[in-house]
Amino acid sequence: MFIGRGERIRTFDPLVPNQMRYQAALRPDSHILTAGLPTALGHRSIFHLPVISRFHMPTPPPLAWLDPGEHFPDVMQAWPTDSDAPGLLAAGGSLDVASLLRAYAHGIFPWYSQGQPILWWSTDPRMVLDTKRFVLHRSLKKTIQRFRADARCEIRIDSAFDRVIESCAHSERRGQSGTWIVPEMVAAYQALHRAGHAHSVETWVDGELVGGLYCVSLGQAVFGESMFARRSDASKLALAALVAFCRAQGVAMIDCQQNTAHLSSLGATETPRSVFLSTVSRAMTQTAPAWRFEPLYWTHLLDT
Repeated sequence: MFIGRGERIRTFDPLVPNQMRYQAALRPDSHILTAGLPTALGHRSIFHLPVISRFHMPTPPPLAWLDPGEHFPDVMQAWPTDSDAPGLLAAGGSLDVASLLRAYAHGIFPWYSQGQPILWWSTDPRMVLDTKRFVLHRSLKKTIQRFRADARCEIRIDSAFDRVIESCAHSERRGQSGTWIVPEMVAAYQALHRAGHAHSVETWVDGELVGGLYCVSLGQAVFGESMFARRSDASKLALAALVAFCRAQGVAMIDCQQNTAHLSSLGATETPRSVFLSTVSRAMTQTAPAWRFEPLYWTHLLDT
């Protein structure tokens, strides 16, 4: 769920301190590519970054090299859980809107570091948040109540998408250097936003953007990506607002991609990839929600 880096949705701060990221050293001239891991294990999740350290496996599993526009391999070919990069599916290809839509429709997402080719992932199991099972901790509930009662504070959707993704890309994360939201990724998701499939949920105070997150949507399938905060709890408020919005619009699930203790504390759980893909397939056929936030939506979170 998106959600993840620093105070990203996945942290919103709390989201995932000191987690590990996959790193790969790939040869674009080969259909068999090698991948490595950082020394500290971590997860992308809607809110994290890839690491820079790497090592080579002596006998890596096969990995397809994609030409731009080429279709993805079956997700069953993704590297298994006992490999050094569980869920790694393919490398190469392109980040155009059509490729991204095709990827998300099949439970695949891009994630790589500067200087690497594009890497595509499909994790199993998949971490998902049932919006009805979101755990609203007492401290966050009080924060929302104060925010809601303050005329200077508001939640907006899609009023500053470019600023949100740029802020996610440039926010410093404790224990992490660099970002997986490289310039090519920023441009790709900006294009996806213009096509109507990427959205930002924004926390504003006194007319200032102080936090937010961005996500991808296909019909009623919502995939969390990343978040940031410039003030305490600003990204938590954005995540809570996304959950409230989803409940109000009948969206049942938010994809969180990979397991973290923080996501678990919010009610997210792991589900088999096959079940996740079936849920996405059904949600994609449903009418997309109207991406705007109404203050009344808070009641869907606070009154339960």
